Amino acid sequence: MTQPPEGLRRSAWLEIDLAAIRHNVGIIRRLVGTARVAPVIKAEAYGHGAVPVGVALAEVADALCVATLDEAVALRSRVASRILMLYPTPAHAAQDALMADVELTLMSEADLQALEGVVARVGTTTAVQLCVETGMGRGGLRPEAVAALAARIHGHRRFVLMGLWSHLSTPEDLDVSRRQVERFDAACAAVRAAGVPMPPCHLAASGGIFGQAAPPLDLVRPGLAVYGVLDEDLPVAAAAREAAAQLRPAMSMKARAVAISEIRSGETVGYGGHWRAARSSRVAILPVGYGDGFMRASGSAAVALVRGVRAPLVGVISMDALAVDITDLPTVGGDDEFVLLGSQGPESISVGELARRRNTIAWEVLSSMAGRLDRVYHPRAGPAR
Repeated sequence: MTQPPEGLRRSAWLEIDLAAIRHNVGIIRRLVGTARVAPVIKAEAYGHGAVPVGVALAEVADALCVATLDEAVALRSRVASRILMLYPTPAHAAQDALMADVELTLMSEADLQALEGVVARVGTTTAVQLCVETGMGRGGLRPEAVAALAARIHGHRRFVLMGLWSHLSTPEDLDVSRRQVERFDAACAAVRAAGVPMPPCHLAASGGIFGQAAPPLDLVRPGLAVYGVLDEDLPVAAAAREAAAQLRPAMSMKARAVAISEIRSGETVGYGGHWRAARSSRVAILPVGYGDGFMRASGSAAVALVRGVRAPLVGVISMDALAVDITDLPTVGGDDEFVLLGSQGPESISVGELARRRNTIAWEVLSSMAGRLDRVYHPRAGPAR
C-alpha cells in the first residue's frame, strides 16, 4: 500500500511522470531522424500541466507549440525555448505577444496588416510563420497565395519568416494525407521559385509521424504521442511499430475513499437512483467527478483499480464524486489507493479505454483533466507501463 502524496487539498489527484514525457520525445526524435521536434503543449499540455511539462521539455525539444497567448506568456516566464502560437493573435493583444518573444502564425494577408502597425510602434523584429490551407478547412493561406505573402514578409525589415506549416485532417487515411502533402509541397515550391529564402517546413503531428502519413520534413509537431498515447484508429506504419510500443503513458488519476457506504439490498446509489443494489453492498465514495474530467459518459461499465483488481463503478457519476462497488473486496478501506487512469499491479486503465467508454477521442479524455485536481510530478523514471 503506497502513501498518499503530502500536502494535497483533496483525496484525489493526478500523477504526471515527466521522465516518461522526456522519454517519449526521445523515441519520436529517433523516429524522425534529423527533423527538429516541437511538442504541442496547448490545453495545459493535454491536461498534464503546461508549465511543468514545458520546463521538462525545454531540455529535450527544439521548440514548443501552444494555441493561445495566455499559454505562451505563462511558458515564457519559465522557459527560453522557441514558442510557436498555432493560431493568429488578435490585434489588440499583439503587443503582449511581441513582448513575450513568441513566433506568430499568420493565416492571411489581413493578419499581417493587423500586425504591421503594432510592430512599427513597438520597434521590434517579429518572427512569423505561415499556415497553409491544404485540406483541413480550418483557416490558412491557399497554396497559390503563399509565395506572394512570403515575399512580402521577406522584404519587410520588421518581420522574419521562420516557417511554413500545415496540418493533416485525416492522418489515418493515407490517400487524403497524400493529397495534402502534394498541396503543401506545391506551396513550398512556389516560395522557392519566388526567390524567397526557404524557411523550415512542417506538416506532421503524432498521426503523421507514427502513421507515416506525411514526411518529417524540417520539423514535427507531436502532441498526443508526447504523453505516451496514440489514437487507436491510427494504423501505425510497420516502420514505426517498435517506436510506438516504447511510448510510455505519463498520466495517472488516483484517489482515496472519503467514505465507505453500507448499502442494503434494494437501496440505490447516486442521482436518479439508476443503480439499485441486488444484495447488501459496500461502496467506496471517491472525491472525483465530471468537474475533474472524469465524465458522466464513462458510464456504468467503467471501473476503478484497487489492490490490482477491477472494481465496477456504480450509480451516476456526479460533479464531485463517484462510487465504486467493493463488496467483493471486503478488506478494502479508506487507506487504499484507487486508480481511475493508469496502472496498478497487473491491471491498467488506458486513455483509449476511457475514450471508448465515453464514445470520444483520446485528446478529449486528456485535455478534460485540465481542471481542479492537483498534479503530483515525478521527475524520475517510473516503471514501464
